[in-house]
Amino acid sequence: MESHQVRILSNEKVSERYWHMIVDASDIKENVEPGQFFHFLCSNSIYPFLRRPFSVYRIDSDRNTLEFLYLVKGLGTKKMTELKAGEKIDIFGPLGTGFHLKESDSNILLLARGVGIATLAALAYKAVGKNKKVIAILSARCRNDLLAADYLTSFGVQVYKVTDEEGTSDLHKVKELINQLLIENDIHALYTCGSKRLARLMQSIGKREGLWGEIALEENMGCAMGVCFACLCHIHDGHEAKSARVCVDGPVFPLEQVILQ
Repeated sequence: MESHQVRILSNEKVSERYWHMIVDASDIKENVEPGQFFHFLCSNSIYPFLRRPFSVYRIDSDRNTLEFLYLVKGLGTKKMTELKAGEKIDIFGPLGTGFHLKESDSNILLLARGVGIATLAALAYKAVGKNKKVIAILSARCRNDLLAADYLTSFGVQVYKVTDEEGTSDLHKVKELINQLLIENDIHALYTCGSKRLARLMQSIGKREGLWGEIALEENMGCAMGVCFACLCHIHDGHEAKSARVCVDGPVFPLEQVILQ
């Protein structure tokens, strides 16, 4: 893992709260996997001092580009919106553990909320490339926040949209939808990101159905190298609970292993 000065190809507002950045990844020699992330230096000024972690939204090996969807909610991301095409940004990575796809798993189910949709998009693209059937439930406050829906549909993902504004995203209705999809499809694995509430639902369904799965966790980070211990989560280790660092032990963990509070 290294720090890279990459050229910004585009940085555009795509909804009321989200921006989409594409960078030239020609100088990044490391292999980038879905679920991994980069630590961004958001500005050339001293403040904000800490970097911000962003998972990879799209890995385009043909064009040597990486794409990121980010939610603007603090000073760091607000500073990022000021960056223009042609400028350079310092990104550190790729970091962390990515998702795993088993060759024997033909059909997979994704459940994402908010910006977690971006994290699972790269996984969906890789899975379709391996001739797997991918079904995705995308949850958000409103339809304008379902940014990746059209993109996922474009390469063959079967997408279901649920939103707060339409009253379709409550836990009971999402559970009913998942149960129906399990009846209609021979699902082999579960993946989730973006909501602990929905992740707990996936944990219970995985346990009930005997399905394995993975979760990508989102946490604030300091160093992203496992030194500062600012991004701790708790996981089951046999019959005991222990702390794990999201940046180096994750951000992807076995779904049944993570303790969701």
